[in-house]
Amino acid sequence: MPTFDYKAVDKSGRPARGGLDAVNEVDLELRLRRMGLDLITFREIDQSTGGFGAHGRITRRDLIAFCFDMEQISRSGIPLFEGIRDLRDSIESQRFRDILTTLVEDMEGGRILSHAMAQHPYVFDNVFVSLIRAGEQAGQLTEVFENLGKTLKWQDELASQTKRLMMYPTLVLVVVTGVMLFMLTYLVPQVTQLLKTMGIALPLQTRLLIFVSNFVVNYWPFVLGTPVVLAVTAVLLVKRSQRAQYFWDYAKLHLPIFGPILRKIILSRFANFFALMYKSGITVLEALKASVEIVGNRVIADGLARAGTQINAGDNLSDTFQNLGMFPPLVIRMMRVGEATGALDTALLNITYFYNRDVKEAVDKGLAMLGPVLTVVLGGMLVFIMWSVLGPVYDILGKIKF
Repeated sequence: MPTFDYKAVDKSGRPARGGLDAVNEVDLELRLRRMGLDLITFREIDQSTGGFGAHGRITRRDLIAFCFDMEQISRSGIPLFEGIRDLRDSIESQRFRDILTTLVEDMEGGRILSHAMAQHPYVFDNVFVSLIRAGEQAGQLTEVFENLGKTLKWQDELASQTKRLMMYPTLVLVVVTGVMLFMLTYLVPQVTQLLKTMGIALPLQTRLLIFVSNFVVNYWPFVLGTPVVLAVTAVLLVKRSQRAQYFWDYAKLHLPIFGPILRKIILSRFANFFALMYKSGITVLEALKASVEIVGNRVIADGLARAGTQINAGDNLSDTFQNLGMFPPLVIRMMRVGEATGALDTALLNITYFYNRDVKEAVDKGLAMLGPVLTVVLGGMLVFIMWSVLGPVYDILGKIKF
């Protein structure tokens, strides 16, 4: 269903703007009239840009609040479309309010909640809709919304931890680059002129530093432009070539310090969603198929796809995951015990807890390691520059007789 960006006025003549899903112009006008608005102008929004136009996007925290409210609505026995209609009037986000309006109208027209949500894939992804559909079939919508809210909250915390992990090295990289450019373009040329007037023989490290400084000063467009060109080329190549995407995802998993943490984050996300889907009544094969789309890494996604093929051929879950080589022995043993006792859902939840704790510890350990490592690297670079610059000066001072 297309999305339209509209301008309208309410009954008192005040202007209103927003985005709304509708079949066509007539449907858009009817939907706005039900909201107490009269349509003035409209334009269709390109769905490839995400469908949010200029009115912002639906954040993960919006979905967390929505899941909590829907849990309370479902738990209290209020009809869903009435609860969503009341919820719509209390939401600040105009975009989300418009989406809830279409949900209410679709449900009043005979669609169930999961089918209505499926019309908004840029807000409610495949996993979200699948879980709601399973909850509707099993009569466990309250539990599904509760688990979804917890999962989205965990994802939000994980995203914050990941940003913390990347913030410090990014800041240090910017500072180091700035200091190095200042020294190479200003400080080193000044000292070079001084050393030339003295007419002394320069050591190897000083000549090397002068060469690098002259290259940066004379060819600074090339020095600054090359990283940008390489980065843009790499991004375009990764977007257009599946082989490049696979290589990039493989490289990310094998980066020092970051690689193991990224692997744990991806497997933690997989274990969390897999446990949630299985507990909601979704079959193992369907859960694996949905998980392939959410891990965000082609290497691990290919492994999960192979696991689905092996399970479909008759292998059990624990042996299949053991053959993949992605999970530690403790996780495999927990899964095998769950299969043997008929409590696989409990085992999957335990695995989720294991990975959640492991990711937190890995991020904290990574942050603790980055500080000393970056300090040593920065200190080493500065020591080399100062040694190359001040070494000849100290040699001259040492030869002066007082």
